[in-house]
Amino acid sequence: MTAVHQQMGVFLAFISALVATFALTPVARRLAVPLGFIDRPGPRKVHLTPMPLMGGVAIYAGTVLATVLFSGGTARGQIMAILAGSTLLLVVGMLDDKKMLHSQLKLMAAMPLAAVILLVNGIHVSVLPWSAADYAVTVIWVVGLTASFNILDHMDGLSAGLAAIASGFFVVFAVLSGQYLVAPLGAALLGASLGFLRWNFKPAKIFMGDGGALLLGFLLATLGAKLRVPGAPPETSWMVPILILGVPIFDTTLVTISRVRRGLLPFASPGKDHAAHRLVALGFGQRSAVVAMYAAAMILGLIALSVSRLSVGQAYGLAAVVVALGAIAVVLLERAPYERQERLRS
Repeated sequence: MTAVHQQMGVFLAFISALVATFALTPVARRLAVPLGFIDRPGPRKVHLTPMPLMGGVAIYAGTVLATVLFSGGTARGQIMAILAGSTLLLVVGMLDDKKMLHSQLKLMAAMPLAAVILLVNGIHVSVLPWSAADYAVTVIWVVGLTASFNILDHMDGLSAGLAAIASGFFVVFAVLSGQYLVAPLGAALLGASLGFLRWNFKPAKIFMGDGGALLLGFLLATLGAKLRVPGAPPETSWMVPILILGVPIFDTTLVTISRVRRGLLPFASPGKDHAAHRLVALGFGQRSAVVAMYAAAMILGLIALSVSRLSVGQAYGLAAVVVALGAIAVVLLERAPYERQERLRS
């Protein structure tokens, strides 16, 4: 298959996922109410009316359809593994949405199992000289990113928009380097995220639910694990997926530090203490807070593009500046007003 045909497949994967998800989301919305997938308002929620919760099904359908149709017939085993992990997490997340299982089973069982499915089929990060270490990093990466998106889905349009931006940058890198397994999957996820975002941006008409959030996090972690950056020194190429996914990583770091300081379990203490919540408390509207998060993701994606073209010394210097700014942002946002959860009781 020529490069032109491969690039056309990437474009068609994007378009088909966009159209399919856009069309299927209203169907999922209509089915959610009779099936009981409803997110009701509560003290830890920002929405004021009951909201359908089956958007993840539409995202899944659009992504799977486009990936299967336009993956180019290569690495079928790996594609099936990615779809198996995606299906597992969608189902587990939907069961959690229905309160049919303990929420910690997602973190302690489903996410590690999805990571193992990838490992068994040859999908893993390649940053260390020892295979066992790479496998361990892969599990941490997949579980961490999947969990990050699970807790990130707390404001209209936030998770879907950040997923679209990140997958868009993954597609750019993949096309530039000729990686035609990463590119169609990234394009499918980009299209599905944008198709859903039409119905999820404030004022949202439907939520993706835990099933959709777990799906997005897993697929983005998979893209990061699969991405290779030819031409970039191996000492710096690992920075690229971390920068592309820097906003969810930052948000998870913020709430983890904040909750641990207050004696809370980071992934078991939902509340209005995320970065976007704090921006709203500082005077941003919800839309403005979400757009600010989008802007940060775009900036980090552009930095990732520049890092791939810098020398090792320059890349580490730039990374040090990014980390320092991130640390300052954590300190400033931790001092901002926000709704505090109760401390754990012994």
